[in-house]
Amino acid sequence: MAEVDAFKASNAAELEALRVKYLSKKGDISLLFNDFREVPNELKREVGQLLNDLKTKAQDRIAALKEEIGAAGASSEQLDLTRTAEPVALGTRHPLTLVKNEIIDIFARIGFTIAEGPEIEDDWHVFGALNFAPEHPARDMQDTFFIEQNPDVVLRTHTSSVQSRIMSVQKPPIRMLFPGRVYRNEAISYRAHCFFHQVEGLYIDKDVSFADLKQALMYFAKEMFGPSTQIRLRPSYFPFTEPSAEMDISCNLCGGKGCPFCKHTGWVEILGCGMVDPNVLENCGIDSNVYSGYAFGMGVERITNLKYQVKDLRLFSENDVRFLRQFESAY
Repeated sequence: MAEVDAFKASNAAELEALRVKYLSKKGDISLLFNDFREVPNELKREVGQLLNDLKTKAQDRIAALKEEIGAAGASSEQLDLTRTAEPVALGTRHPLTLVKNEIIDIFARIGFTIAEGPEIEDDWHVFGALNFAPEHPARDMQDTFFIEQNPDVVLRTHTSSVQSRIMSVQKPPIRMLFPGRVYRNEAISYRAHCFFHQVEGLYIDKDVSFADLKQALMYFAKEMFGPSTQIRLRPSYFPFTEPSAEMDISCNLCGGKGCPFCKHTGWVEILGCGMVDPNVLENCGIDSNVYSGYAFGMGVERITNLKYQVKDLRLFSENDVRFLRQFESAY
């Protein structure tokens, strides 16, 4: 027993040698069991109990040594001597991703699903299907990037191109969101960029009204900016919706009282919306006499600016870690 208590091993090889020496078929303890047959009958019970105790103790001792060696090995393997002594900072999602995901989550609660499409598109899905005639002056509202001087291949200027794709292949009811990156040939400044991100929404079914649109946008505004947020809809023009409107929210900095951020009006514009033009429905193969619908679109950068008071649009694409670290605990 004392010899078993003295078992020592500093590595796996020494431990295996101990096991072979004492517990293998030809080990010392196994040989003792072989000699057991020569023990007088009156002593067999006592000697047998001692042998069993010895074997059990040897097995337990070797198992304990195995755990000790395994733990020591694991800790040494985890120690990376080339690693910097400075703490390794945890990353986070980009602020635009955080806001985009929040927008998606809000509309998902009222039944909207997600659809995505290509960023390199054809003229039909970006303009033609959406009521932009070839000579339509509204095309000048969006300075488009063309691919290799091909007037039919463009970088999409809005994610409405995904709407036209969905409407062409799916029958109503349709209730979807279309997030993605879009491109316009604009000078880069603190308030504009040649690429940015949008989330557009589309709902088409029987008897959809402007009141349905207003209620959906009211719900979104209160969920995103707080329950005290108010909205207003101003008449506007978009080729693919009629009637069309732009939506403002009460300034979340001054509570609608007026401040430099909202230009002392108490209101800040966040998105455009309207009822889907019947021509768009017909272009995509949907009977406008049976179905109606609404659409809306918002810039993710715009919503992020309002939510976090980011005043320079270029910060979102410069990958300055000093800026990005401010959002480590946002979600």
